[in-house]
Amino acid sequence: MITSTSSADNTALKKYQIIAPLLDPTLDQAKAVKLKLQIALNNDCSERTIRRWLQIYKAKGFEGLKPKSKTYTHVKPLQADYAKYRDEAIQLKREVPTRSISQIIMIMEMEGIAPPGVLKRSTLQRYLYDAGFGKKQLKKFAEASEASSKRFCKPHRMMLAQADIKYTMKLPIGPNGKMVQTYAVVIIDDHSKMILGSGIYGDQEAWIVEDAYRKAILKYGAFDTTYVDNGKQFISRQLINTLSMLGIRHLRAKPRACQSKGKVEVFNRFINSYVNECKAQNVRTLEEANYYWNLWVEQYYLNKPHEGIKEYYSSRGLKVPANGITPLQEFNRDTRQLRFIDVNTVAAAFLHHENRIVDKGACISFDGKKYEVSTSLIGAKVEISYDPAAKEIITVSYPGIEPFTAKPLKIGEYCDPKPAIPQCMLPVKPKESRFLKGLEKKRQESNNRRANAISFQIFKKEV
Repeated sequence: MITSTSSADNTALKKYQIIAPLLDPTLDQAKAVKLKLQIALNNDCSERTIRRWLQIYKAKGFEGLKPKSKTYTHVKPLQADYAKYRDEAIQLKREVPTRSISQIIMIMEMEGIAPPGVLKRSTLQRYLYDAGFGKKQLKKFAEASEASSKRFCKPHRMMLAQADIKYTMKLPIGPNGKMVQTYAVVIIDDHSKMILGSGIYGDQEAWIVEDAYRKAILKYGAFDTTYVDNGKQFISRQLINTLSMLGIRHLRAKPRACQSKGKVEVFNRFINSYVNECKAQNVRTLEEANYYWNLWVEQYYLNKPHEGIKEYYSSRGLKVPANGITPLQEFNRDTRQLRFIDVNTVAAAFLHHENRIVDKGACISFDGKKYEVSTSLIGAKVEISYDPAAKEIITVSYPGIEPFTAKPLKIGEYCDPKPAIPQCMLPVKPKESRFLKGLEKKRQESNNRRANAISFQIFKKEV
């Protein structure tokens, strides 16, 4: 039995199996002709091909059925004239990178640099490619020139924080146990690779990014700058205003320049190991996902030596411990002071603000629900503030009154007592009509003016 161990052996074996019936020494000439035609028909090839394979096998055996290996002819050295043509073609390509080979040849022929018909497109294209001026090479160079090719790392913690969203696993947390996609939000310190704020969420609305930023600022203080992509969650007006209120600069990466956010992008790939462990643990709820996420970050990632930190110090000629440096160690050993902000200030900065009109039932509508406010505000335009992570708590503000928390409207078994009208809005029984008295006073004043008027008739009689 013949066995094959390479592509050439496989090809030879296939040919051998096709012609094997024709190798029977008892086969007469007439049957052999018919069999060749039948074999050619069954294998979708010509009878001539079958005959040729048979001849090669009889002459050279199994080795003859193997395909011939490619032989490469020696490339002749570049002639002096062609070297001149190549250099001139490179110059034309540098002047206008979008010029095609055909256009370059045409220009050189029109200018008398090369005689017509001497330059061949394929030959000139090969020499340009070897010189680094091929079409694909120039395209890659153009793409690379749009973004920085150098890596960067801030010298201290909390100078720059990168943020991103990453798909994780699906969990049965929807209505009737429907599978819902979950997402991880991560804010990472550029220098130490420390995870400042993060979490697993059941949607990818803008509030999940705000929640991660709030966690980071409350726990580690405010960073100088944040660097994000152009996802709608990261460029919302609410987030930019909030960070501005806290003295944090908001920077965006250029479109399709994910390499500029390398730290958080690398960490996102690292998240896949967390997802695999959650699947092994059979995580079923969002609470479990966040519990194991915090466990994975705090006990594993933050205490694992980071290659990026080692590379940073090695590039600066500094020694790194043999066992490396973890993100937690690098963050804690940094001498730069942290800038903490008052809790109430942070809470106020992350509140959302909207306006509502109080209806005749002294209620406002928000998030599909009714909330009760003071009857003194019926018809007024009030401002409401709320935390998107806890929308059930709504604070109502209006000039001249103390801000208060609106209560959800409750419809009981019986009607509520008629709400008391504020004293300042109650009607007062008048002692008299001030309007009529005013008219009476006005008429009296008119009569007095007429009585004191000078009569010109008297002057006429005296004259």
